[in-house]
Amino acid sequence: MAKATVKPLTKSQVAAALAEKCGCSKKQSKEFLENLACLAYKEAKKGFTLPGLGKLVLVNRKARVGRNPQTGEEIQIPAKKVVKFRVAKAAKDAILGAK
Repeated sequence: MAKATVKPLTKSQVAAALAEKCGCSKKQSKEFLENLACLAYKEAKKGFTLPGLGKLVLVNRKARVGRNPQTGEEIQIPAKKVVKFRVAKAAKDAILGAK
């Protein structure tokens, strides 16, 4: 028995849904999404919160020892900065259901 795959919404579909809900044009909602993304990229170093969804944060990852899966050889993985998205509790509860 094959599982039916559900594809995520495209940028155009998200813009169309927002335009319908807000009563504005698709072009305006698409422009809003692009400006929101640009703002998030610019502010991510300080932490960028999307109310009700979550927060973009910059995290320092420590250096660690890893293993090459082909040879089994140990390798040193250097410390680095990574961007993470922390999902808000309200979003978790809405998607997964409250405990």
